[in-house]
Amino acid sequence: MKKAIYTKQYKELISRLKAARLKCGLNQVQVAKSLGTTQSHISKIEAGQRRLDVIQLSEFAKLYKKTLAYFVP
Repeated sequence: MKKAIYTKQYKELISRLKAARLKCGLNQVQVAKSLGTTQSHISKIEAGQRRLDVIQLSEFAKLYKKTLAYFVP
């Protein structure tokens, strides 16, 4: 079984996450500041180098004004 981070579905989730950020007109620095983390952390998430848990995804969803279901392919 493949690790979840390497699946097609996870890549789609990450793609939707980045698209939602761009649609909101936010850059990674602004997102990091809002979520209390660093720009490099956001960059690694969007590059698929760091795995998201459901709590983190929920924080992104609130910031981007999306439902959790929006991110799940």
